[in-house]
Amino acid sequence: MINRFVYSAALLAVCFSAAAASAAVKDPKDAACPVSGKNCNPEKHVAFDGGQVYFCCGNCEKAFEVDSAKFAAKAHQQMVSTGQLVQKACPFSGGPVKAGTEVAIGGVEVGFCCNNCKGKVEKASPEEQVNLVFGKIDKGFAPAAK
Repeated sequence: MINRFVYSAALLAVCFSAAAASAAVKDPKDAACPVSGKNCNPEKHVAFDGGQVYFCCGNCEKAFEVDSAKFAAKAHQQMVSTGQLVQKACPFSGGPVKAGTEVAIGGVEVGFCCNNCKGKVEKASPEEQVNLVFGKIDKGFAPAAK
């Protein structure tokens, strides 16, 4: 009986954490170019952090290749929106995501471990939110299973 309860509780925790970063996965053509913000051309892309980053044009692709660090947070956000990266934990602490702590950041809903982390993001401007959450992805995001 206790084993069933523990199993059920674990299953619910996985379901809540899997739903943390969610939104309809966008086609690359509907994603925002990390350089210009325009819709992307799926034929214009480069490999980045284990996935593909899409651009609206060759000029943006070149600008990204020259200074990818400048556009890394927006590139990671795009990779989440296109389903290449998925949330695995709180982007700040690396801890489990708690239900009810989700915040929409550029069309992607991201969950946090606590209301303190959620509040940190809510107080930031939209541009700062992207940099805070998607600037360094090692704690909170991982490549999607293929």
